[in-house]
Amino acid sequence: MPDLRIAQDPAADALLGRDPLALLVGMLLDQQFPMERAFGAPRLLADRLGVDSLDAAHLAGADPDELTRVFQGPPALHRYPGSMAGRTQELCRLLVERYGGRPENLWADAADGPTLLRRLNELPGFGAQKSKIFLALLGKQYGVTPPGWREAAGDYGQEGSRRSVADITGPESLTEVRAFKQEQKQAAKKSAK
Repeated sequence: MPDLRIAQDPAADALLGRDPLALLVGMLLDQQFPMERAFGAPRLLADRLGVDSLDAAHLAGADPDELTRVFQGPPALHRYPGSMAGRTQELCRLLVERYGGRPENLWADAADGPTLLRRLNELPGFGAQKSKIFLALLGKQYGVTPPGWREAAGDYGQEGSRRSVADITGPESLTEVRAFKQEQKQAAKKSAK
């Protein structure tokens, strides 16, 4: 079981380490929302549902209105609780339909990095960049290393990089990743002028 430190909360990080669905949902929620809160949200979701681990079949079959209420909190599990509850449910439905409800089946038989990246790109809410970041996270911290995973993850797969959630192993690396992201934003603003 990986010892993750993404959410910067021991209970939330323990869930991410032992529950691949929690990690996948955290990655899904990591947009337009603070990273630690996005990856801490699966623990809140599990607590509100009264479970130790998330279950894709249960979430896929949940009443959409009830799931939205669970996401609304307080505190809300995301800045956009309604749309993210729906996206989480879509993700879980796809996992049930294609992977027997088990997110680890996404990568268990992936022949190589490009195959796994293609599968991640097919997930609701996962675009090209998010898929590469998640592939890097799987490789760097979850022990999922099919041949060619680093190349498929692009810059996010680089050894020793500090550019995404894949590189967060504690408070110091979180600060480094934040600094990198700020530099990227500043560079984008300058080039837009």
